Amino acid sequence: MIGLWVVVGIVVLIALYVWLSYNRLVPLRNLYLNGYADIDVQLKRRYDLIPNLVDAVKGYMAHERGTLEAVTAARGAAVSAAGRAAAAPGDPQAMQSLSRAESELGGALGRLLAVVESYPELKANQNVMSLQGELTGTENEIATARQAYNLEVMQYNNGRESFPAVLFSGRLGFQQAALLESIESPAERKPPKVQF
Repeated sequence: MIGLWVVVGIVVLIALYVWLSYNRLVPLRNLYLNGYADIDVQLKRRYDLIPNLVDAVKGYMAHERGTLEAVTAARGAAVSAAGRAAAAPGDPQAMQSLSRAESELGGALGRLLAVVESYPELKANQNVMSLQGELTGTENEIATARQAYNLEVMQYNNGRESFPAVLFSGRLGFQQAALLESIESPAERKPPKVQF
């Protein structure tokens, strides 16, 4: 009889631990999902600003059509990747696709802004200056939201990978969440060489 009570006690303790772990992982998952929602809001704002910037500089930069088309194409790819990531925040393939698309968009925007710098009348245009300021502010908000999201993903992954939660977290639907990386290739991580 004592053996039966010991077995029942062990089963109850295991069930209690699983229940407590589940209730600890749910808020951690919700935090990183909410963190991605913050990124998504800022990305949408950025995507809305880009066509305005392209329209503002289009008249001045008629012979820079390739640059404008590259920005438009990169924006389209980023919007598509962001849609896939919003449907499955934390999914490794969706996060990698978004990181790659955002990297390409950032490069295209950087080239556009470099070209804008070579046009004095564009640099002095109040509308262009305002849009550049809004884009800069939005980029800062994206970076802040990305940091928060990555921290929340790390906390969630740590919770689901801790022993003994790792034994059952996957079976309860708590899958590994992926970070949103900002730099894709190791070559891009190297500091630029500056020569005078």
